Amino acid sequence: MARAHRGVRIAGAVLAAALGTTLAGCSSTGGKQAEEGSGDKSGGRSAAGTPEWTFAMVTHSGDGDTFWDIVKTGAEKAAAKDNIKFLYARHDEGQQQAELVQSMIDQKVDGLIVTLAKPQAMKDVVGKAVKAGIPVITVNSGSADSEKFGAITHIGQDETIAGEAVGEELNKRGKKKAICVLHEQGNVGHEERCDGARSTFDGTMENLYVEGTNMPEVQSAIEAELQSDQSVDTVLTLGAPFAATAVKAKESAGSKAEINTFDLNPAVLKGLEKKELGFAVDQQPYLQGYQAVDLLWLYRYNADVLGGGRPVLTGPQIIGREDAGKLKSYIERKTR
Repeated sequence: MARAHRGVRIAGAVLAAALGTTLAGCSSTGGKQAEEGSGDKSGGRSAAGTPEWTFAMVTHSGDGDTFWDIVKTGAEKAAAKDNIKFLYARHDEGQQQAELVQSMIDQKVDGLIVTLAKPQAMKDVVGKAVKAGIPVITVNSGSADSEKFGAITHIGQDETIAGEAVGEELNKRGKKKAICVLHEQGNVGHEERCDGARSTFDGTMENLYVEGTNMPEVQSAIEAELQSDQSVDTVLTLGAPFAATAVKAKESAGSKAEINTFDLNPAVLKGLEKKELGFAVDQQPYLQGYQAVDLLWLYRYNADVLGGGRPVLTGPQIIGREDAGKLKSYIERKTR
């Protein structure tokens, strides 16, 4: 399992390198020069010499989810460079997300970026977009269904592989018993993270389902679990905002469990530096948004496709205390 895991991570790095090479070779329409050209020096002008196309991104983000703010920032940066009119919409319920996608189809957008956290709710509407001739890229969640639904590629971290990396990291740390906190029921990516971690973890791991929109309830649930079983030595949360809540629950329960999490934010960085957290799993959300827009632009401009039928991986990267300082400036500017 470990050998296969390393191989996929290497493949993801090669794909990312290929993307960088492609963009760097586009002269004034890509690479470092274009990135700089889309900043203040450009006077708001695009670096691309192509017509203004309209791309839409529709995600499963809920209210106040800062992770998706970073994805959106990356997408907007690439859109400014590529002369793209960028539309963004979100809803954490699958049916409503599908309705938002339909509204983008009705607007006859030139490209569509969607998440497939709840794939069955999205299947038909993604099929409608493809049938209408709109190129679709899936991002963040839904890699297993992306190609089947007709998307040209998927960008993000493979959630099973990310989970497997967590299980291996817990083994290195000598952990024996963990709880995996799922804050959004019905999200297949969250299930895959916990299942992946369980598959490589030498100890035992149980799922704990909580209502992610109610932080006091999340804290109470984790606290109750830690109080009832003092042998739990690890709490794994699946989103950065829940890490700090897990730390509070640990303190209230008088537990010695290590808190680890998926994703980064300023609080997670501080938690790593203060040793309140053991590690975080970074899937580079800025890169997910940026690549999605850039690859749609490349597809419209030059019929380019990356991935060869496999996801373009943006993670996982295990971030420990020693890495926190290196990323601080990027996290403060909200691009990591």
